Amino acid sequence: MKLSAQEIEHVAHLARLEITPKEKEKFTAQLNDILGYIDKLNELDTQGVEPMSHAIAVTNAFREDKVLDSIGTAKTLTNAPDARGEFFRVPKIID
Repeated sequence: MKLSAQEIEHVAHLARLEITPKEKEKFTAQLNDILGYIDKLNELDTQGVEPMSHAIAVTNAFREDKVLDSIGTAKTLTNAPDARGEFFRVPKIID
């Protein structure tokens, strides 16, 4: 399936994008290359191939959760540039 420059222009119009003639030519070529590659992939026999979400096995890279004691309010507030009582004092952002 080949896209024409007019179809690219139409899609750009629908997306409310202004594209130059040079960009239109570039996008037409790029999208036609992508569609050509998809056509090539569609020629493959995929019967019996299990669907997958990644080409390689993905494993969880996170560490195990461990329950630890907190460092406490007093020690936490030592890092605060401006503390009031047991709270962080921050600039007002809502009027």
